[in-house]
Amino acid sequence: MSDTAIPLDHESRLQEDDHHSIRLWLRLLTCTNLIEARLRSRLREEFGTTLPRFDFMAQLQRSPEGLTMGQLSQRMMVSGGNVSGIASQLESEGLILRQPVPGNRRTFCVTLTPEGQQRFADMAARHEQWVIELLGDLSDREVKGLMSSLKRVKRGLTLNEVP
Repeated sequence: MSDTAIPLDHESRLQEDDHHSIRLWLRLLTCTNLIEARLRSRLREEFGTTLPRFDFMAQLQRSPEGLTMGQLSQRMMVSGGNVSGIASQLESEGLILRQPVPGNRRTFCVTLTPEGQQRFADMAARHEQWVIELLGDLSDREVKGLMSSLKRVKRGLTLNEVP
């Protein structure tokens, strides 16, 4: 196989003398990107949708009473403009409903329509199958070990947040 045929990833930047933390960071980043790419591809192929649209609908599924556009933007960690664009697409497809918040004409509450709820349920079931497929080779013991280690990493990161 020629060098040009080898796919490059974040780990290809590693040097033999790199600190183990750098090696771990790049391995995590590479795995995350590979999983995300597979999920994006499958959502596009099977449902004709994108990961941001899936994430938008997932947020609404978790909050059946609805969310404001600002809350969606905050939860998805994207700009208001990105959320507005996704909302416009989903609304035109009849998957969400945007209604003004009483007493605040500039704020809208967004909910899934019954069609949106069903569409998301179908996507979520397949998404779960895909994730199980992608990570299912790990034993329960391996998963528990990874979860425990990542919990410690997450706790350390949240305790040392920069304001």
